[in-house]
Amino acid sequence: MTFSPFDHPHFATLFGRDDLALLFAPETEIDAMLRFEEALALAEADLGVIPKEAAAAIAEAIAGFAPDVEALKAGVARDGLVAPALIAELRATLDEAHRPHLHKGATSQDVIDTGLVLRLKAAIALLSDDIGGIIAKLDRLADGREDAPLMGRTRMQRALPIRLADRIGIWRHPLVDHLEALAQLKGRLLAVQLGGPVGTLETLGAHGPRVRARLAERLELADPGRSWHTERGRVADIAHWLSKVSGSLGKIGQDVVLMAQNEIGEAAIGDGGRSSAMPHKRNPVLAELLIALARYNAAAAGAMHQALVHEGERSGSAWALEWLTLPPMIAATGAALSIANTMLDKLEIHAR
Repeated sequence: MTFSPFDHPHFATLFGRDDLALLFAPETEIDAMLRFEEALALAEADLGVIPKEAAAAIAEAIAGFAPDVEALKAGVARDGLVAPALIAELRATLDEAHRPHLHKGATSQDVIDTGLVLRLKAAIALLSDDIGGIIAKLDRLADGREDAPLMGRTRMQRALPIRLADRIGIWRHPLVDHLEALAQLKGRLLAVQLGGPVGTLETLGAHGPRVRARLAERLELADPGRSWHTERGRVADIAHWLSKVSGSLGKIGQDVVLMAQNEIGEAAIGDGGRSSAMPHKRNPVLAELLIALARYNAAAAGAMHQALVHEGERSGSAWALEWLTLPPMIAATGAALSIANTMLDKLEIHAR
């Protein structure tokens, strides 16, 4: 038994996504943070902030580094986050002369936030591909039947006739909009974090802005031009986008549930959806799940907006709220996209 349906041994067949789960596995999180440390050392060596031999030693140490998982667990219990214990373990593998050059000018939030961004970059690429696939399936669903008649309904009542193309368009257009919005959002979201202890890069002095820019180049991320330790709008923006995507899929699910009612009979979702007591039933399970995931993400998006309130130059509580909320939102959106793809493969529209 687990706390989450996303990795539950039974419900993961509905909600699980191995590709997204891998991006938020502990090993992948550690790898992303080590990428930050290596890129930081190399960027600082490029600019003469640390010796090149120190950067080479750090890169070599990272290549052969395997953290002590039990020590990391103890560190998290003590520090509330994994970075201090991770950096301490890595530093201990270096020759003493090179140790001061590891993590130079950075703070725990820099390595954790940038590690998150690196994984978000991969996650949103997967989600984007899924949305494109759903758009293509919607196009095929209407292909050659654009003018097939359906009954338009307003406020759950019969209104005026519409075409199949009208209904498909209502489902399709928001997904296109979400892809366009993501293209604009990525430039702001996929940005390196480097601010040092209080977000001012003071320990790097005049080199700070150039180090941040070079670090961004090495990680293939944007340079935001400043620290965003407590400017969490970009993180809330991705949560908002996730909620809108799952909400649009929930709209499709809601329409299909209504269309699949026996009394309406405008849609059916292949086989499945059996009842333990009524063998004649075929419940619209996949459509129902889209509605549930949309409502889940809508509620979670509110928590991400609560996490906008960071006190001073860093907040432990607001930051932890993001950790609790954002990964499940990604899991929910990924699940909804997979479910929608499967549903559209099985969906039959009975225009009349």
